[in-house]
Amino acid sequence: MAARHEKQRLAWALTGSGHYLKECLDIIHTLTDVDLFLSKAAAEILKQYGYEHSVGRVFQDKTASSVPVGMFYKNEYHSVIIAPASSNTVAKMVCGISDNLVTNIYAQAGKCRVPSIVYACDTEPELDSDAPRENLVKVYPRRIDLENVTKLKTFEATTVVADMAGLKAAIHEQCLKTSSS
Repeated sequence: MAARHEKQRLAWALTGSGHYLKECLDIIHTLTDVDLFLSKAAAEILKQYGYEHSVGRVFQDKTASSVPVGMFYKNEYHSVIIAPASSNTVAKMVCGISDNLVTNIYAQAGKCRVPSIVYACDTEPELDSDAPRENLVKVYPRRIDLENVTKLKTFEATTVVADMAGLKAAIHEQCLKTSSS
């Protein structure tokens, strides 16, 4: 593994889910030393919901080989957060598919022993979710979506959270670990 980078950063990846997206962006804006990674779907969703992002560095999914993942080999990141994580992203991570920027980040973080926190959207049989230009809509995750979340919970160096309180607690705990090492 590469030598520890002078000041490690937090990598936060957004997927194509609007589920608690505003709340995730609110958390991002309270953090320092965070880089934002956007899947192609995330870039679209941010526009659909009318949200802005104003953090340090922002990387978008514009290269076939997901060039920004090379920063994990340079030990630039202490943690990865994927929030909100769409059912598509969770399914790909469970199957080991890394065909876009976000799934590549997750795979490379694992290979570099960088811990990941995943806020999976489909965690209950019935949920209220944000929708563009709507308040909340009822969604009913499929059995396969719920099974994939359960499988992801068994992955090494991966913490899966089911709600905003869990996400905030996991981030706080990870930041405490990082600051004490």
